[in-house]
Amino acid sequence: MGLSISIATGLYGISFGALSIAAGLNLWQTVALSALMFTGGSQFAFIGVISGGGAGPAAFSAASLLGVRNAVYGMQIKQTLRPRGVEVPWMAQVTIDESTAVSLGQVQSSEKRRGFITTGLGVYILWNLFTLVGALLGERMGDPAVWGLDGAAVAAFIGLLWPRLTSVQPAMIAVAAAIVTALAVPLTAAGLPILITALCAALYAVMTVRKKPRATEHSKLERVNEDRP
Repeated sequence: MGLSISIATGLYGISFGALSIAAGLNLWQTVALSALMFTGGSQFAFIGVISGGGAGPAAFSAASLLGVRNAVYGMQIKQTLRPRGVEVPWMAQVTIDESTAVSLGQVQSSEKRRGFITTGLGVYILWNLFTLVGALLGERMGDPAVWGLDGAAVAAFIGLLWPRLTSVQPAMIAVAAAIVTALAVPLTAAGLPILITALCAALYAVMTVRKKPRATEHSKLERVNEDRP
């Protein structure tokens, strides 16, 4: 499972390498971005803002917001696999969606560890290898619009989003985010629409969390009243 996911995800690095070159980054910047940042969603967000004319801070902020999930994965992996001190740095580097999913999907402790290591290292090696291949190809492709690469970043994000729209609430949030972004694009500088949308999503999350305890307390009171004679 780890090897198959590594190959599939690694091949997707070709797209990132080519898109990064099309966005204006050079070969070594592209390679460094995959080697150091190493989280696909954040990398695509970074080059998406850059290609749209956004400044470095806006691109970094967008990438960081998407990378917050990796911190949550790190807490789960640390609690599950109990890495020793010398293992923490490299295990933290390869803690991504795929390695976490494969690890937590196993039953035995030894298989959880083997799944994490196989997937994490496999994706890291192949993602960086194919990023280099994509970057080298991107330098020879000429105008990215001719090949449709100018729209590939958007398609990549839709591909990441679509499997998560499993109920009405996520779908409504996605529609609301699209509307907010469409309204913000003509009024703000490049890179800011995604930050504004992320802020709206964060505010929604905070409001939802605050409402849940109240709803729970209300339901408890209703049950108590129903139990009274």
